[in-house]
Amino acid sequence: MSIYDQHLDRNAANHAALSPVSFVERSAEVFGDLPAVIHGARRYSWAQTRERAARLAAALRALGVGRGTTVSVMLPNTPEMVEAHYAVPALNAVLNTLNTRLDAPLLAWQMNHCEAAVLITDREYAGLMAPALRILEAEHGRRPVVIDVDDPEYDGPGERVGSHEYEALLAAHEPLARLEGPADEWDAIAVSYTSGTTGDPKGVVTHHRGAYLNAVCNAATWTMPHFPTYLWTLPMFHCNGWCFPWTVAMLGGTHVCLRRVEAAAILAAMREHGVDHYCAAPIVHNLIINAPEEQRAGIRQKVRGMVAGAAPPAAMIEGMAQIGFDITHVYGLTEVYGPASVAVKRASWPQESLSEQTRLNGRQGVRYMLQEGMTVLDPETMAEVPADGATMGEIMFRGNIVMKGYLKNPASTDAAFAGGWFHTGDLAVLEPDRYVKIKDRSKDVIISGGENISSIEVEDALYRHPAVLSCAVVARPDPKWGEAPVAYIETKAGAKVTAEELKAHCKGLLAGYKVPKEFRFEAIPKTSTGKIQKFQLRERAKSSSAIE
Repeated sequence: MSIYDQHLDRNAANHAALSPVSFVERSAEVFGDLPAVIHGARRYSWAQTRERAARLAAALRALGVGRGTTVSVMLPNTPEMVEAHYAVPALNAVLNTLNTRLDAPLLAWQMNHCEAAVLITDREYAGLMAPALRILEAEHGRRPVVIDVDDPEYDGPGERVGSHEYEALLAAHEPLARLEGPADEWDAIAVSYTSGTTGDPKGVVTHHRGAYLNAVCNAATWTMPHFPTYLWTLPMFHCNGWCFPWTVAMLGGTHVCLRRVEAAAILAAMREHGVDHYCAAPIVHNLIINAPEEQRAGIRQKVRGMVAGAAPPAAMIEGMAQIGFDITHVYGLTEVYGPASVAVKRASWPQESLSEQTRLNGRQGVRYMLQEGMTVLDPETMAEVPADGATMGEIMFRGNIVMKGYLKNPASTDAAFAGGWFHTGDLAVLEPDRYVKIKDRSKDVIISGGENISSIEVEDALYRHPAVLSCAVVARPDPKWGEAPVAYIETKAGAKVTAEELKAHCKGLLAGYKVPKEFRFEAIPKTSTGKIQKFQLRERAKSSSAIE
């Protein structure tokens, strides 16, 4: 035993489990009088936000929520969504943020799979959650406690579906003395579902340590100052808002909430509240670029945007530069807490032409500073590919900002971690400066407006139509959504079907955003063994889109 192992044990004075919950306590203690949340007419300081989160935590504890309990939330970007990100982890419970664009059967499946004990849902989604809860009980025998949120900023239809009302529940409970977090930083903080390409969605389980470190990385990557004013254009249900609920807390910043992501509302919030940071998929940046110039009038502060999702089009990066917005390109997946790599801007880049700057910024970049590894490996040999910008391999990560694994899915977990690296499934090259550039996706996933669409899921729906003999779904470039699904169809002999009929058929089986934007009735290329050659279809879709 080394002398440094003697009488030098961990204790309460020198060791604490890393959890982003601690950021909330610090900001309430140090910056309690500063603004934390803005939403319509509502304003909360950090002291008030911490108290509301502590009341929610107390209420959830009274409902039996504790370590390992799943709390599902179906919420837009509102103060209640922020508070859930603080209260649920404080109880060492697990937060499951539901995608507001999914259909009722899939929502029921996810809540059953993660064994949700409590659901917090906004009244706007009553028409969706009521049938989801009926399916959950009828097919799975599960009845979570349901808490309704009645946001004053929402004036549309929707009845309450739960047994508790959020504000009344908070008022009925004294706040916890402290938002403590876990005893073990390896404990689960969230479970987020990713569509994948085959079978049921996979539940990505993340831990407190990774969430803490990625929240720090966000600030360091972006060189964010204290007290940023952050606009919620990115849905917080996406990878827990890329960990930014906790980054903003760490810096004592202000959350500016938006129920609706529309150009006029975004630009008005930027002007009114002095927003200086926001994150979004390429589609949202395009909304800003294409907004009438008068809507951008009066925004005098420097605005910094972060973009991820489908590789951003060059036109988007150039367009943002031309209106004076500073864009940082990041890359990641749900399995690595959202962004875990960044196209770090070098000091020499501003001297390059705009087209070259666009090319440099369009790469997936290098690992976050607290991620231990990111590179391009040959998935068969696990050897790193040469940094020649030409040799293809698979992007892989390793380190503290990687998920625990897939919930109840050991086979997928083992496959994802084969060889001691997390396999992303994205094919890329390593350029001479060691920046990574994606060239293709080995998984047939289409990223449309920041949402993952499984081509196989869409194909399965198409194959249910009696007229369809063969089909294949691939991505085509889309100026609005980044990528959009296009379906190639071969019909059975003597059968007739129109694009409108197939669209209606798909709408009955899929969430709206998954329905192909276009149907092409033409021969589908196949190998001699009958395997569809999707790479040819991708090229066909890309060239046709360019012509159109």
